[in-house]
Amino acid sequence: MAFDISDRARELHFRSIVIDTHADTTQRLVYDGFDLGERHADGSIDIPRMREGGLGALFLAIWIPGTVTGPEAVRRALEQIEAIHRQVALHPADLALARSADEIRRARESGRIAVLTGVEGGHMMNHDLDVLRRYASLGVSYMTLTHTRNTGWADASTDKPLHNGLSEFGKQAIGEMNRLGLIVDVSHASDKTLRDVLDVSRAPVFASHSSCRALCDTPRNLSDELIAAIAARGGIVQINFHMGFISHKFREAEKAHPELGRQMEAEMRERCGENMACRLLESDKITRALVGEGKLPRVEWTEIVRHIDHAVKVAGTDHVGLGSDFDGAGMPFGMEDASCLPRITDALLQWGCSEGDIQKILGGNMLRLMQDVEAAANSMKGNGE
Repeated sequence: MAFDISDRARELHFRSIVIDTHADTTQRLVYDGFDLGERHADGSIDIPRMREGGLGALFLAIWIPGTVTGPEAVRRALEQIEAIHRQVALHPADLALARSADEIRRARESGRIAVLTGVEGGHMMNHDLDVLRRYASLGVSYMTLTHTRNTGWADASTDKPLHNGLSEFGKQAIGEMNRLGLIVDVSHASDKTLRDVLDVSRAPVFASHSSCRALCDTPRNLSDELIAAIAARGGIVQINFHMGFISHKFREAEKAHPELGRQMEAEMRERCGENMACRLLESDKITRALVGEGKLPRVEWTEIVRHIDHAVKVAGTDHVGLGSDFDGAGMPFGMEDASCLPRITDALLQWGCSEGDIQKILGGNMLRLMQDVEAAANSMKGNGE
């Protein structure tokens, strides 16, 4: 995508390690026989566009709907992990599997893009800590505690409370994640679940793809109080790019016209059936068509920078980063794919951010968090826990 940025922004962006902590491209690997090495006309992620956007590390989400549980959920999660590993093996000159900050840096030194994985939803653990251990052994870096529905041990932000936050088993799961060095992801978690996590976790936590509730009032976003609490314990908030999470005007229009959601669901089902990759991509296309018809307001990419700025004011520059939700949500205009990421660097420079602070937001904060989580796990192991 052609756009102009300053020479200073371009130079800064491409010498920085840029990390995106959440993309749903995995669905395409499983459903579409998708090749990351080819440039595609749809979606947001492939190797050519990651290169153009200076993306240094990408966390691919392992996701299935919360309605799928039990052994089938585990089977599908393992299938997605295998699909990611297969893509990396197909493109060894461009991609490198990673789990640690050091492995991201080594990938960078070798001229490759680091690929990491995160399990998006504790329902894929099947209430079994051995499954959690298996995911860790396969290189999974983080687990999101819930998706849109409660799990058997944690409440989601978009479901009716069932456990009043974390259950006792949920607290055990957090402890095991700390011991394994898995990052605890609080995106999608209810406010009470998040507070419980902060009370019990012995390592800093993060929100892999959540924006600011003060700017867009949705339970999927984080209140200033929770952003500050995450930061106070060394964690970070990775700003989500989805139009419905960065624009309050867009969110209000969706709520005022629920028939649009029903229309979208009907069209996706007709075009895609149960193919989740198709459904995710069609959702974005339909949303943009509704914007073109004037039924939903247009949201520009600059709203992302407003959320970054707000989160920095609440939490400080050491506690904010990028979690796009590429290939899984409706992207704002001007941030259609990974090639557009340098725009964020240019905008932050124009807003007066220092180069050092921008490098933290682009990826430095995530590298530090990964090191801190690893250090906490090593400390627990050193104490025989």
